[in-house]
Amino acid sequence: MLLRDQAATLQLGARLAGLVRPGDMIALSGGLGAGKTTLARGLLASLGLAGEAPSPTFAIVQSYAPPETRLPVAHIDLYRLDAPEEAEELGLDELRQDHLLLVEWPERLDASFWRDALWLRLEEGVGAGRRLTAQVPPSWEARWPPK
Repeated sequence: MLLRDQAATLQLGARLAGLVRPGDMIALSGGLGAGKTTLARGLLASLGLAGEAPSPTFAIVQSYAPPETRLPVAHIDLYRLDAPEEAEELGLDELRQDHLLLVEWPERLDASFWRDALWLRLEEGVGAGRRLTAQVPPSWEARWPPK
């Protein structure tokens, strides 16, 4: 999928917001500046978040709950983790039970953690555009691509 500019990336996030449910996990992969946080911001805004969502780079986990958002969301940035074992302290398994998890830099954890995650990879394209590729698990097949 081609995303021609930042507005298209935000719009994709908005379309995803209509499809997500508690227990879902979306892995956002790509280099620095690829658009991971932009896509997450579009999704969070469409879930009802007022104002711009901060990047969770320093907090690592930024949580949102109703009425701030339509459903509980944990926006997670694993960039600063030095080892996969450090993620155990974040309580991702517990959050996953009733939250939507939006996870940037998912490659910092073992691939087995992402078996049923919608994995979106953003790469720089032409100009301000981005190229998005998706690995779609069975739980997302009826929902992908978003309309």
